[in-house]
Amino acid sequence: MKANSINPNNVIDNSRFHSYHFWLIFWMFLLIMFDGYDVVIYGASVPSLIKEWGMSDVTAGAIGSYTVIGTAIGAIMFGMAADKLGRKNIILLTTLLFSLFTFISGFANNPVTFTIFRVIAGIGLGGVMPNVIALTTEFAPKRIRSAVVSFVFCGYSVGAIVAALTSRSLLPTAGWEPVYWLAGVPLLFLPFMMRNIPESIGILVDKSKEEDVKKILYKIDSSLNLKAVIHFEKQVKVPGSPIIRLFEEKRALSTLMFWISCFCAFVLIYSMNTWLPRLMMQSGYDLSSSLTFTAVMQLGAIAGTLIFGRLVDKWGFKKVLVPLFFCGAIALSLIGFTKSTSLAFIYISVIGASSVGVQNMSNAFVSQYYSFNMRSTALGSTMAFGRIGGIVAPTFVGVLLTLNLMPQYNFAAIATAAILGGFAMLFVQEKHGNYHKERSHVKNLKVAK
Repeated sequence: MKANSINPNNVIDNSRFHSYHFWLIFWMFLLIMFDGYDVVIYGASVPSLIKEWGMSDVTAGAIGSYTVIGTAIGAIMFGMAADKLGRKNIILLTTLLFSLFTFISGFANNPVTFTIFRVIAGIGLGGVMPNVIALTTEFAPKRIRSAVVSFVFCGYSVGAIVAALTSRSLLPTAGWEPVYWLAGVPLLFLPFMMRNIPESIGILVDKSKEEDVKKILYKIDSSLNLKAVIHFEKQVKVPGSPIIRLFEEKRALSTLMFWISCFCAFVLIYSMNTWLPRLMMQSGYDLSSSLTFTAVMQLGAIAGTLIFGRLVDKWGFKKVLVPLFFCGAIALSLIGFTKSTSLAFIYISVIGASSVGVQNMSNAFVSQYYSFNMRSTALGSTMAFGRIGGIVAPTFVGVLLTLNLMPQYNFAAIATAAILGGFAMLFVQEKHGNYHKERSHVKNLKVAK
């Protein structure tokens, strides 16, 4: 490499954490927070919607499933589009979609109109998450990358907590509509995000926008000489479909296992987010107490993500994620038998860490397992397949509820997803991924020193 040349990835990887990273993480966190808010408000408002529109549990579950179909479409469509159109543009577009249509869902006066608005909002939500992960992964310093990505996805749980507490306050007095209107807040932030969210360095390099790249790199490292002639190394373009490349170079088994584990995590997430209040009401709690359980589950997700996210950087992903999946299965199997509120809170927090928390860290795993030029595609396809679990879960649990089974049987049925997810993650082959190569390189450098 020439003396005056620079590798943008090295600048980012070795950078110190400062205000530029802080504001990027702030906006990414905010977007994921409203993602979590959007998912939980439906579960919180289901009892009110069933009462107002006279729906059955199966119909209410089906509406939740249709919404997730939209997120699956959005995940794969916008995940692939971002590699060509730019991650910033897609993030802005999808934020507009999910925020606007969640907002107007609060004006729906029948289940059909409500479902249409929710599906369109779901398409936007599906496109936000993979691109937020990819952009956060690209700009985070390497030494804290896993922790930063995991932290950003704590925003999901924060949003879910806000949704639970807001619903608890508004539903008894103002009805379900204002809960959806609050989801329009991100529309006010779009001009600020347009100004402050950077475009992907890799995409700018591929488009030969070197001056834009220099400006971003200078904000990250002000010691760079912008007057020098800087040589940017472009990514080598590989022919063929990005999806097919996920299965090449001995990655096929791991790709399938990522998809299955994501499917299982979304079964857990959407089963609990859609039906936890109803399941806990079936177990003898009132609506207000049941919404408190939703908040506790998200607190468990945040604690699990932050604590185990740090351990991931030391031990590796599999040593953390596999046991967490199995712990979730145990907690789900036990919660239906306990009559102690304190124990129920503990089990619920473990379930939060083993569902939302696991998915947060799995997102970081996928984003680092694949190289830059297929990262958005990998995340989009994994989450699109995973959201099939989110499609199945609301209707599946809705059917379970119509069978009038004992509460412990309903929870045990959901627990099977955690067991399958743990085994799927166990079969991911770290040695064939970009993540393993980077960790091996770092270890070799330490040995050389």
